[in-house]
Amino acid sequence: MDLISVIDVRHGTAVHARQGRRADYRPLATPLAKGSDPIAVALGLRSLFAFSRLYVADLDGIEGRQRNAVLPGRLAAALPGVDLWLDDGTPAREAASRVCTAAGPTVVVGSEGLKGAEEVAALRALPKDRYVLSLDFRGDGFDGPPAVLEDAAHWPDRVIVMTLGRVGSGEGPDFKRVADIAARAGARAVYAAGGVRHAGDVEALRVAGAAGVLLASALHSGAMTAGDLQAIAGR
Repeated sequence: MDLISVIDVRHGTAVHARQGRRADYRPLATPLAKGSDPIAVALGLRSLFAFSRLYVADLDGIEGRQRNAVLPGRLAAALPGVDLWLDDGTPAREAASRVCTAAGPTVVVGSEGLKGAEEVAALRALPKDRYVLSLDFRGDGFDGPPAVLEDAAHWPDRVIVMTLGRVGSGEGPDFKRVADIAARAGARAVYAAGGVRHAGDVEALRVAGAAGVLLASALHSGAMTAGDLQAIAGR
């Protein structure tokens, strides 16, 4: 299993994500770092386990405010060699220029930001090995154009199943949804995001067909330890 650590950032501060209710997110308090500076949190996560990937949600960009332009560079300098997955609300049309640049973070395009047929067409034109698509779900519904969910031809080589209502909820992942997407994904790598409580959930997601998981709350709470992560990575 590919283990990916996660940081959500708003106004330059790492915040604790809860069920996708972004207005309620508060500065992150974690035993892994002093304060909620994103760099300190990223280094704290790295001290827990040698994560090779870090997913960063720039909430200012996702919510239509000005993106945090300096954050990717700061993280890259602090974590050399780590593959940074950046979700900052980049539209599919703009992503076309960014994914063709060798340097810089891996672009994550969120389905919630796809507006209209032009965006869907631009998504489909992107090189499928150069970006990650996040299939965003709120409650029982898909947050994005239905065609993107219904037709797997829109999907790139790597797909995140983002169940926002499960994030930080303690309810556990949506195993059925992950299994459904994985069954349709073919050779694509499917990553589960939202609700992981402990190592048992990670194993269940592997059985459901996930190639990897995005982790945050379970790391900060101590529900998943360095030993758990090492054991999972060693399988």
